[in-house]
Amino acid sequence: MIEELFKKLNGAFAKNTIRAYRSDYEDFAHWCKNHEIEPLNHEPSDMVFYIKERSVDLSTATISRRITSLSSIFRFLTLPDTTKHADVFLQLKKIKRQKGTAQQQAEPLTQERIEQLLPYCGEGKIRLRNIVMLKLGNETMRRRSELCEFKFSDIKVLPGERYAMNLRFSKTDQNGRGKAIPISKELYELLMTWKDLAGDGYILRGINKYNNIMKQLTSSSINRIVQDIQARSDMETEYPFSGHSFRVGGALDLLMRGVSMEKIMLRGGWSSESTVIKYLRAWDLMDD
Repeated sequence: MIEELFKKLNGAFAKNTIRAYRSDYEDFAHWCKNHEIEPLNHEPSDMVFYIKERSVDLSTATISRRITSLSSIFRFLTLPDTTKHADVFLQLKKIKRQKGTAQQQAEPLTQERIEQLLPYCGEGKIRLRNIVMLKLGNETMRRRSELCEFKFSDIKVLPGERYAMNLRFSKTDQNGRGKAIPISKELYELLMTWKDLAGDGYILRGINKYNNIMKQLTSSSINRIVQDIQARSDMETEYPFSGHSFRVGGALDLLMRGVSMEKIMLRGGWSSESTVIKYLRAWDLMDD
């Protein structure tokens, strides 16, 4: 039943959304198996028990996401949604009060910091790929999954020596209407140099130990590569850099250049007062 559901969801939701649904369900199913509970035929008290036990190791944000995923799965399967039971709601409230709901803020990966990291990007093809990744992430302010989906065919040359990346699909554009994201001439020329080596297809690609350019990078690889570069540089930050650091850093660069908050939200695809926007507003006040 559950595998049939995931097949149906394919194409209707982003790959990362389906991956999260599967991961969250598998965690619940594994827990149920250890407690001799049927995951698709359980009681609200079982869900309360699951939340209590998982809250020992997981953050409040992760627990909330898993409960949201399970709720969607139960709805898609037209099964009773135990996550909506009053006891489950109260248990979640207790966990949030006990552990808090604050999430770790991504460390900004600004243009200044990127320039400081360039000497530590490796050598040869790896170095060029890593520099492309850092600058593409900063200028487009895209999520990891969206960065991985960029292809060389998405590069657009516009009148007046202007350049852009065509974002074909994003988390906030589920219907795939797409939009053009401006990039600098410097980044455009860097992409063309990388294309001469990588050929057509996806821009961000893996490179094996034989220095061969391989298939499309995964979103998790971006975190690993960024943190490896930071480790080699000995750059100290409150939190390690991550894929989300591109969005925060790019937004902060725009803010420092005097771009309005409304335009930053439009550029980054933020439609509401997200954690990043609240962070930027706080930074803006500090700068006054």
